Amino acid sequence: MRAPLEVEKTIEREKITAYVVSHLPIVKAYAVKIGLVDIINQLIPGKMDVEPGIIFLGMVMDTLSGRTPFYRLDEFFQDQDTELLLGKRISSDSFCDYNVGRVLDKAYEIGSIKIFTAITKNAVDIFDVNTRHVSFDTTSVSVFGDYDLYSDENQSPSLTITYGHSKNHRPDLKQFLVSMLCVDRNVPIFGKTEDGNGSDKTINNEILSSISKRMAVHGLEPEAFIYIADSAMVTKKNLLTIGDSTLFISRLPASYNECLRVIKEAIGKDQWQDLGVLSATKPTDKRPAAYYKAYESEVNIHNKKYRAVVIHSSAHDKRRQKRIERELNAELKSLNHQCKQAVQKDFYCLADALAAKEELGKTKAKYYIVNLEVEERPKYKSGRPKGGVRKIKEMLYGLSVTVVKDDQAVSELREKAGCFVMITNVPQKGEDSYDSKAILKAYKDQYGIEQNFGFLKDPVIVNSIFLKKPERIEVLGLVLLLSLLVWRLIEREMRQYIEREKRDLPGWKKRRTTRPTTFMLTTKFQGVMIIKVGNIRKLNKPLTEQQGEYLLALNVNPDVFVNPRAG
Repeated sequence: MRAPLEVEKTIEREKITAYVVSHLPIVKAYAVKIGLVDIINQLIPGKMDVEPGIIFLGMVMDTLSGRTPFYRLDEFFQDQDTELLLGKRISSDSFCDYNVGRVLDKAYEIGSIKIFTAITKNAVDIFDVNTRHVSFDTTSVSVFGDYDLYSDENQSPSLTITYGHSKNHRPDLKQFLVSMLCVDRNVPIFGKTEDGNGSDKTINNEILSSISKRMAVHGLEPEAFIYIADSAMVTKKNLLTIGDSTLFISRLPASYNECLRVIKEAIGKDQWQDLGVLSATKPTDKRPAAYYKAYESEVNIHNKKYRAVVIHSSAHDKRRQKRIERELNAELKSLNHQCKQAVQKDFYCLADALAAKEELGKTKAKYYIVNLEVEERPKYKSGRPKGGVRKIKEMLYGLSVTVVKDDQAVSELREKAGCFVMITNVPQKGEDSYDSKAILKAYKDQYGIEQNFGFLKDPVIVNSIFLKKPERIEVLGLVLLLSLLVWRLIEREMRQYIEREKRDLPGWKKRRTTRPTTFMLTTKFQGVMIIKVGNIRKLNKPLTEQQGEYLLALNVNPDVFVNPRAG
């Protein structure tokens, strides 16, 4: 047995390093579960110094680390334990611009869609992801830089990075779009990059044209899934493309006359079906839960009948209520102006006054009632009245006007503001039928991609090497999708654990939650550090009880923080 002094000298000879790994070992564990590295290595052959799958895993790690992604990858890994996070001990120089650029080029040759589809198919099988509901949406990814090469009309590049409608609220930056199909808690199973000025309606049609093929990869026939999209889907071309073979649920745009007609029908008949509260979150005094009711009907869109479900929500949209107040105030101001001019005018005969009353009565008012009366306006002779009676010189006539709010019309207006229309071809009766509540729940369960890409808080800053080819930007879209896939699978696993075990997890401000998010998880592991002495790794302090709860919910062995082969 060696003496303590000898042990100290041995430790001194060993290299001692410390790394802040935070939640990244969990990301690695899920990347291993879906076979991210192995599948990419199989699809991208070559004899590079570093496997393509490792490069992709590194970019996913970088994206989910919380810093600006894709920027100086080699610098990011200078301060990381690459063996622990990537499964192999490699130099940070392996993530130099040249190596990463080569991998991106090879991935483009193979096809980013092909790579992503192979990985998602594996993930769906491993995690038993429910593919019954398929939702579509797009998000914009803002980027710094001029990107003149990508917007040159003469060169016709595969991807145009340019200005467009920014969902990131950064109209000053150029962008590209990412479109995707998502299932079961917004897990992406298909996605691709699109032009920065692309239209959701056009992209929707392209997706619809190939959706059967995309879902067939997961063994699903057209009637085995329901396509769910926002109102941009409802166009003549898209409805013609979707036909009768594919079931869909969408929202009927208010620009269609049928939308207003069926809402009026629902309010007029007042035969609502109570759906109750759908929200899974606990209501508060400041944010009460919305209460829903539904009315079943049908609409005729482009000479074809569809099932229509009118939904009324007790939580009226604030913007709509403000718009209603502006509309009411504008009408009242206009009526008061017209009435003021009419009231100030005198008529010398009753017939003229009656004619003016009739003319003013033609004024169209949606939400106010104009009460008109003809009144006598006597003109008296000057001088003292004899016997206390003033003598009338002449009798004039005028209009007396009062404007009152039409409570019934305003009530209908406010009720309409709380209504929207779902359009679908999902049957109401029989096998695989959905009632009104199931239609609404299926639509609302699709949270939208804008929340999906919440982990990208800043515009993307890309190294100059990536500016050379638009094809590389397309593959960077693949990295975002892979990052999102891991992000969503982690969240899905936690929530399934809660549903299965009837338990909750640590939430914000020492409270428990039944709706944990992946971002919430990252805050619980923030600052987790390992100490490495030679080849031996140890946590600088034991994992907390809260962290242990999360690892249990994720089915992740705590050894992933100290053992490169764990997970």
